[in-house]
Amino acid sequence: MKTTAAVLFEAGRPFEIVELDLDGPRDGEVLIRYVAAGLCHSDLHLTDGDLPPRFPIVGGHEGAGIIEEVGPGVTKVKPGDHVVCSFIPSCGHCRYCSTGRQSLCDMGATILDGCMPDGSFRFHSGGEEFGAMCMLGTFSERATVSQNSVVKVDDWLPLESAVLVGCGVPTGWGSANYAGGVRPGDIAVVYGIGGIGINAVQGAVHAGAKYVVAVDPVEFKRDAALKFGATHAFGDAAEAAEKVTELSWGQGADQAIVTVGTVDEEVVSAAFAVIGKGGTLVVTGMAAPDKLTVHVSGLDLTLGEKTIKGSLFGSANPQYDIVRLLRLYDAGQLKLDELVTTRYRLEDVNQGYQDLRDGKNIRGIIVH
Repeated sequence: MKTTAAVLFEAGRPFEIVELDLDGPRDGEVLIRYVAAGLCHSDLHLTDGDLPPRFPIVGGHEGAGIIEEVGPGVTKVKPGDHVVCSFIPSCGHCRYCSTGRQSLCDMGATILDGCMPDGSFRFHSGGEEFGAMCMLGTFSERATVSQNSVVKVDDWLPLESAVLVGCGVPTGWGSANYAGGVRPGDIAVVYGIGGIGINAVQGAVHAGAKYVVAVDPVEFKRDAALKFGATHAFGDAAEAAEKVTELSWGQGADQAIVTVGTVDEEVVSAAFAVIGKGGTLVVTGMAAPDKLTVHVSGLDLTLGEKTIKGSLFGSANPQYDIVRLLRLYDAGQLKLDELVTTRYRLEDVNQGYQDLRDGKNIRGIIVH
């Protein structure tokens, strides 16, 4: 069949809208008609050259839609089911899935290559094979994906909001609750209030933090953080550190969560300095793999018994947490509708990403 998709042919170039041939589902695969796709900063890492995918590649890794066809051996879903995609597949039986760490599933090894785990591709054009970002390619009207990449959700939930629990919401929420271990009475500082950082704020609030301090240079994003439960918001790290010292009676924060679009040494150093003894620094944002972004005092690390840890997908388990978060949303305990700043058509994907760069969006979405 034919499908229209937004494709990256190389770093430094914008997305191009092209028509591709799409193979149907094979064993363990499903054909999905996407209803909505999120504009996440991770796709900008491809255009900016920070992450090295195999080109050409269909963009988009945050998606929700309806199953149209299933291949042999598919047991998780059936045609007509509403699903949210997880940018990290979870097979359920590898070393990591079987020990409750689905965010590290071995199937995720090929997400930047854009191929299926067996190395094959489902998008084609003119004899050339096209990859799919995170094995999903949500910037396409339709895609064939592994059943391990989809999670069935309640069909009364609006997919234009539910789409956000495929990446940004669990990544931020889990960075606070799982990786950061925020507890009632804690002080948490979040650096970077985009689609992930705003949900780290939500997660810290939900966990019972006494103070949640947001740090972002964009006033619009600081205002959004306050609406989502942050108790304080500052434009730079120095101001935030001064306030944390006051709020903690000189003890420092319990957690610092780095969710900026592109991580650098400066923000990591500031986050490490703001936590007190026994505190945890969570690095969720990314940078180019050849950039060394974590430089801290080993003496401070040891004497303060501080922890620095990375977090992928918020250290959450997609098959469980996607449903869990949507149930919280359904109960009015998690904000999703309010996260969507602007809706775009597929052909406006480049404008959507320019708006993200310009700090105009908490989260933009494409409505197919």
